Amino acid sequence: MTRALIVVDVQNDFCEGGSLAVEGGARVAGDIGELLHHWARRDDQAPAYDVVVASKDHHIDPGHHWSKDPDYVETWPVHCQVGTDGEAFHPNLDPQPFDAIFLKGEHQAAYSAFEGRTVDGDGLAPWLRAQGVDSVDVCGIATDYCVRATALDSRREGFETRLLSALSAGVAPESTRAALAEMTTAGITVV
Repeated sequence: MTRALIVVDVQNDFCEGGSLAVEGGARVAGDIGELLHHWARRDDQAPAYDVVVASKDHHIDPGHHWSKDPDYVETWPVHCQVGTDGEAFHPNLDPQPFDAIFLKGEHQAAYSAFEGRTVDGDGLAPWLRAQGVDSVDVCGIATDYCVRATALDSRREGFETRLLSALSAGVAPESTRAALAEMTTAGITVV
């Protein structure tokens, strides 16, 4: 079995102090950073990942996705704007030994990492298949939005999928519980 880790949107704007902060985001960034530190050194305590990738919200002009009066369902405050510090990975995530980074949402809303592309134009599903990946772990921000969408798309693409819940942060308890239930129903293992 070839396993990949997908780190979803662990960016400054989604962590405390950011324009669309999720409580616990900085902690999740640090915990994922610690996992990546061990993985990069191939410590015995680190899970065995063959590849590690990340997604980033990468907005240039996402149209209706940004709003001065957001409803926090379909419209949101300006966030992860290309060229700003908010779009950068959170510093607690260091080191960042990513084999590929998938950018999403340049000119429209995008939640799933599977909507992203590398700078060379590669999509996540074909990229993972080219690496021989058949099993995926998903973690990041936010459990009830982009992590949820990524995990569901991973499962739809035929990958055995696990959500690493301790390495994810949700926006709100109710929507996070609903997302976890939906993922479980879709055949995603929540660990």
